[in-house]
Amino acid sequence: MTDGAGIQSAASESERYPPPAAFVADAHIKSQEEYERQHQRSIKDPEGFWGEIAADFHFFRKWDRVLEWNRPFAKWFVGGTTNASYNCLDLQIERGRGDSTAILWEGEPCDAAGNPKEIKRLSYRQLLQEVCVFANTLKKLGVEKGDRVTIYLPMVPELAIAMLACARIGAPHSVIFGGFSAQAIVDRLEDARSRVIITADGGFRRGGIVPLKANVDEACGMTDLVKTVVVLRRCENDVPMVAGRDVWWHDQVKGASDTCEPEQLDSEHMLFLLYTSGSTGKPKGILHTTAGYMIHTAYTSKLIFDLKPDDTYWCTADIGWITGHSYIVYGPLQNGVTTLMYEGAPNHPDWDRFWAICDRHAVTKFYTAPTAIRAFMRQGAAYPEKHDLSKLKLLGTVGEPINPAAWKWYHEIIGGRRCPIVDTWWQTETGGILISPLPGITDTKPGSATRPFFGIDAAVVDKDGSEMGPNENGLLVIRRPWPGMLRGIYGDEKRFHKEYWSEIEGVYFTGDGARCDQDGYFWLTGRVDDVIKVSGHRLGTAEVESALVSHPKVAEAAVVGFPDEITGEAIAAFVTLRGGETPDPGIIDVLKKHVAKQLSAIARPKDIRFSDALPKTRSGKIMRRLLRELATKGRVEGDTSTLEDFSTIANLRGNTEE
Repeated sequence: MTDGAGIQSAASESERYPPPAAFVADAHIKSQEEYERQHQRSIKDPEGFWGEIAADFHFFRKWDRVLEWNRPFAKWFVGGTTNASYNCLDLQIERGRGDSTAILWEGEPCDAAGNPKEIKRLSYRQLLQEVCVFANTLKKLGVEKGDRVTIYLPMVPELAIAMLACARIGAPHSVIFGGFSAQAIVDRLEDARSRVIITADGGFRRGGIVPLKANVDEACGMTDLVKTVVVLRRCENDVPMVAGRDVWWHDQVKGASDTCEPEQLDSEHMLFLLYTSGSTGKPKGILHTTAGYMIHTAYTSKLIFDLKPDDTYWCTADIGWITGHSYIVYGPLQNGVTTLMYEGAPNHPDWDRFWAICDRHAVTKFYTAPTAIRAFMRQGAAYPEKHDLSKLKLLGTVGEPINPAAWKWYHEIIGGRRCPIVDTWWQTETGGILISPLPGITDTKPGSATRPFFGIDAAVVDKDGSEMGPNENGLLVIRRPWPGMLRGIYGDEKRFHKEYWSEIEGVYFTGDGARCDQDGYFWLTGRVDDVIKVSGHRLGTAEVESALVSHPKVAEAAVVGFPDEITGEAIAAFVTLRGGETPDPGIIDVLKKHVAKQLSAIARPKDIRFSDALPKTRSGKIMRRLLRELATKGRVEGDTSTLEDFSTIANLRGNTEE
């Protein structure tokens, strides 16, 4: 069908999976009636609703007003003072969790038998001590309240320690993903005006060493802004140390006190900057503040993952992305659970590494990306079947819409048909989850993020802001402020207004397409700019990809548009087959017919190419920009610094030229 936004949809929502009775009995939210009652109140009386939630957190000074809203600028818990580090650590110790494990970390390197060489456990009390030591170290190095501190570290406990130390002294952190290049570091350093960067000699990845310090050295050669580089010794690789600038972490923390009183920070004090890509090519510094973000991440963590004190919770994201900020560090720690961190790749030394970790540490709640799930699907069920996954109680997905075939595999093979799946939708800008099932009450539909969380007034509208009818595709917007929302783009108020608040008057435009079915469930169809217009018909790439992956031979697919003289744009599909199969001569025609049957003849790909793997970032996201260049130009010219495996481009380039 075609709607006011012009994007077509042909997905089905006939299948429903009710939450398992055993899970419902112990869930935080146990009935649909309770959800409806609380959700209505959270929309009609947000100040009363969030004021009650915030009462469970520590404020040095209580707020004067819960919300001050001057569109598009929001302030939450106005006049209050608090500290995110205190709520993550001190408050948990006060509540009796001091000896419980806060961070459970596993390094990537393994012995010959595949057993990890390093496992560390930090209790809440130990983590607080480490945070205080490093907070005092930062002070000794001249870092003051309000100074931006850049962090460029591997997935080691010191990354969380550095973040919480910054939060403790009121120095906003800017974490840069360890896969970014020197130029990307410079762009972020200079935008944040950061004089201090925390890095490591290197980080382990698939048995090799990622040269983090070398990247920082190259970046520092392009700017004179950085005055201090703190270097963590991780891989023991030789790195040059610049006198007067570079200092070793282990040297600096010697003699530092393990007591550091937390700064009493205004609720709207900047907690962190996190840079995300922008249409102009210049990265955007998404600005998040303290109290609202803190409470939103804690409350969504508690209810969506149904966190309990004895949970071992594992979010597989890298902390360099917002998922890691919100659902490895701040959200779980405020709930007093054990949050698991893993340093390396999901397939090192083999494709069962994730399942071995779940088995070894008795993981109860597991949160990962659809891209990873499809990669595991491709390897087959034999890998997870080697391990005991019976302790798992809940599964989650994040990062992009999950196609029904991957959802079902995840549910059956990993969850043993007993674990509810929370398919979560949110963004760097939203700070935390906005649309998701609540695992104790929601009948899930494979591929749907289901219903909005408390306080979230979501709608699907046309370009004029008129709400669409059931199953009519349009633009996803949020009509009211929420506590975790971004407070702006750092140093660029005009860009903040233009990119998020001007597309549709008076509301936050997410940039995503969606539809809402007759049950009020939201179905995300992908970024609005990830739309292909074929003969005047606009098609969401996510739905075409889902149709391809629904074929039993397909493990993963990515779809892009390329110019076509007849139709304006045509569809190019890049496909990975299950089990490493070699494409047979008839498979292209089979897949084209399959897509036409699943969606429509308009959605039939003009070009299908096969590869053993698709180009991805280290966080697991497919780099469709590179595929678009291949489809359009036959070559890749753009930045490939964040690619996980450079050979994928070479393989695809060769595939294209054949």
